[in-house]
Amino acid sequence: MLEEGLTKLPQGKKVVFIDELPWMDSQRSNFVSALEAFWNGWASARNDIVLVVCGSATSWMTDKLINARGGLHNRLTHRIRLEPFTLAECERFLTARGIVATRMQILEYYMVMGGVPYYWNYIEKGRSPAQNIDAMFFNPGGELRGEYNHLYASLFRKPQRHIAIVAALGTKKAGMTREELLGATRLADNGAFGKALSELVECGFVRRYRMPGRKTHGSVFQLIDNFTLFHFRFLADLDEDDDGVWMDMQNSSAINVWRGLSFERVCLAHAEQIKRALGISGVRTKLYAWRSQNVGGKNGAGAHGAQIDLLIERADNAVNICEMKYSASEYEIDREESRRMLNRRDRFISEERCKGAVYLTFVTTCGLAHNMYWNDVQSEVTLDDLFK
Repeated sequence: MLEEGLTKLPQGKKVVFIDELPWMDSQRSNFVSALEAFWNGWASARNDIVLVVCGSATSWMTDKLINARGGLHNRLTHRIRLEPFTLAECERFLTARGIVATRMQILEYYMVMGGVPYYWNYIEKGRSPAQNIDAMFFNPGGELRGEYNHLYASLFRKPQRHIAIVAALGTKKAGMTREELLGATRLADNGAFGKALSELVECGFVRRYRMPGRKTHGSVFQLIDNFTLFHFRFLADLDEDDDGVWMDMQNSSAINVWRGLSFERVCLAHAEQIKRALGISGVRTKLYAWRSQNVGGKNGAGAHGAQIDLLIERADNAVNICEMKYSASEYEIDREESRRMLNRRDRFISEERCKGAVYLTFVTTCGLAHNMYWNDVQSEVTLDDLFK
């Protein structure tokens, strides 16, 4: 029917766009065979047909199209990776809808929802972030209250492994190695586990990083999806009749701790903006995270020693160690923070035998207070820089 319909159209380019393609592939539909026959047997021989297919079920798109082994093998001309909105794009989106919000308020939304436009579409005009977040996530009947239960099932046909992996990673800020994940989830070490892990990385839920000089098999996996982290911290144990919780918790220690951790994830998602603010957007760089291999100790050392979430290794023989701090006003480095900061830098230089210049860089919401400990900081990046 599609072939017949296209044949009847006037001469000229014709674009066929199919949204949510995976859900057309129901049981016993033979849809993939029909798509193969349409493309290989008819459309590919013409020069006026452009076929664009879209799907949120990542595992299906990967197996049936991107890594197809049958009739659709190597048929893709272009692959479009749909990235989440940046902070700047979210700001433009709200402005286009006539919604007034400061950049600190936009950051609050982003720490909850990431850059998913579908979620941002539920923000209502005239409400504060606390009111909107309560209405969307906490109030009974909120549009996104049960979103976590639907999210992974909509993206992956068999999401049990994916959910087990993100649940394990949600307990470890610094992330886990593959071996640690296998132990925590008790899943079998097989191809299905590796595939689930790769799909989570591909979809942007999980960050795979390795330390300078380490090979791929030593990778660490870290949960970076803002909404999933928000769910684990505040929504997972929410009672069905809870109402207006977020508004009541605004000044609680739980939210303050969450803001600090979530701001780090926002910074990781805006590494290009950080590089631009440092004036190194044109310099070849590699991004790493790092944790000391010397277990124990004080001043920034934990179970794995000192931890650095973002290292920028530069081709001009320099490294930026990025410290990311959320604060409602200028962030003030105190004596203890200065000691931890210098300890992390010194341990990194010592353990990695770093020969280049190592610059301490602070990424903050409102800038740094220029006190007696500020001189150790070589460069600053602020929230406004992340919006550029």
